[in-house]
Amino acid sequence: MTELGRRIGDLLSPAAEGLGYELVRVMLAGGGRDGRLQVMAERRDGGAMTIADCERLSRTISAILDVEDPIAGAYTLEVSSPGIDRPLVRRKDWERWTGHVARIELLEPLDGRKRFKGVLLGLEGDDVRVRLEDGAEVRLPLPQVARAKLVLTDALIAENSKMTAAGDGAPAGAH
Repeated sequence: MTELGRRIGDLLSPAAEGLGYELVRVMLAGGGRDGRLQVMAERRDGGAMTIADCERLSRTISAILDVEDPIAGAYTLEVSSPGIDRPLVRRKDWERWTGHVARIELLEPLDGRKRFKGVLLGLEGDDVRVRLEDGAEVRLPLPQVARAKLVLTDALIAENSKMTAAGDGAPAGAH
């Protein structure tokens, strides 16, 4: 996340939390007329994020951004849920989704490679443990993770369906 993304997240977080949401990721992409501020959020009660939730949060975020004006130039605000194949951003994301398959890209190569795919085995200190497709286990330094997201698998879909049905769930798809 960029410094500006962090500042915007810090600016928006209290209002989102006051409405019952938690910000997952704030990302500013592009510039000029096609700039886009993407805000991913989930319900703090664990329920599925609905279109109405996204609209409610969008109205509040938009008002704050209009007053504070932290972004130079024009941009489009996009508020969504993280979706089933969600990005892994916070420490609790890595812990929560242990046992599921993820794609991970590092900032710097580790043993000659930057991209990894495998089953998350959890966190150990500041390292993510992953069982790769060939069965080998690696430890990836969390501060070196540039991007990571869950891979859509039958197991992930099944767990999401169970949790959503129970009202306890992982957020539904992007809105």
